[in-house]
Amino acid sequence: MYLPPHDPHVDDPMRFKPLFRIHLMERKCATVECMYGHKGPHNGHIQIVKKDEFSTKCNQTDHHRMSGGRQEEFRTWLREEWGRTLEDIFHEHMQELILMKFIYTSQYDNCLTYRRIYLPPSSPDDLIQPGLFKGTYGSHGLEIVMLSFHGKKAKGTKITGDPNIPAGQQTVEIDLAHPLQLPDIENLRDFSELSRIVLEVQEQVRREEQEREQRQEEEEHSQQAASQPASPLGGEGAEGEETAAGAEGTTQDKAPASQPFVLPMGVLSRNEDYPRTCRICFYGTGLIAGHGFTSPERTPGVFVLFDDDRFGFIWLELKSFSLYSRIKVSFQNAQAPSREAFDEMLKNIQSLAT
Repeated sequence: MYLPPHDPHVDDPMRFKPLFRIHLMERKCATVECMYGHKGPHNGHIQIVKKDEFSTKCNQTDHHRMSGGRQEEFRTWLREEWGRTLEDIFHEHMQELILMKFIYTSQYDNCLTYRRIYLPPSSPDDLIQPGLFKGTYGSHGLEIVMLSFHGKKAKGTKITGDPNIPAGQQTVEIDLAHPLQLPDIENLRDFSELSRIVLEVQEQVRREEQEREQRQEEEEHSQQAASQPASPLGGEGAEGEETAAGAEGTTQDKAPASQPFVLPMGVLSRNEDYPRTCRICFYGTGLIAGHGFTSPERTPGVFVLFDDDRFGFIWLELKSFSLYSRIKVSFQNAQAPSREAFDEMLKNIQSLAT
């Protein structure tokens, strides 16, 4: 298991924790040992479910329990997962979220299912190299997000989740067709000024979507009136041109001069050690929801590209800031065999989450 560093140190390396091991014996036999808990390796079981999926089961779950009961288990888990004690956490809401996470994860420590995840394919036109990033999520701590590029859009998909937004959901979406021109550094400190700029772009995006839908309806009506099927080559050509235009625009904006950056007053950040210069900003949306993924909605925000390995997202409605730092672990055999296979994997993990 790869664990993120302790909150809020996104630039620290990932932590590694063995979960099970397999001993290959003579005569093609093998024994499986569960590594969970603090009493050493013990008897386990592995089952191949289907292609790219397997399950592990612990046969001696008493090895996971501690003599001090659930309270000792919770305090030990808190030190290992968060690098702190319960006395260090004064915020009641944060205490509640951490306890919810402990209860949820400890319910499934005896039986786990693993599914293959592909790393996102890259293109020379991508803003930065896609991949896995550690990100700050307020009281939820650090979470893992996969950044991938899809023509004029970039998507941040949660690989690990929390009680509000589960793994598999698209936490942020970046509109690469709508770069944002930030005000000068003094005016940037004014949250209302940044909010005004973002909401103006949101309204522009809404109008463009309405016009696009209207054009599509008019084209469908004209095709039906002529009783002629749409030319498949024409449709693909139009889409290809649009994607190429989006990619060209992204490439032009790929390496602009750095500009000063500071968070507006009132925007909360778990990590105050964010970069003070950025390359470019784009309009985007972030997914928020209540506990249990209730009433999910996409809200406006600002994607801030700092450098090749770090970016940020300002959640306008929450008045909070997430800082993301690239995971620099080399994963073997993680490349998708095709773009279609990667897109299918994204759909699958999202369907699992819902």
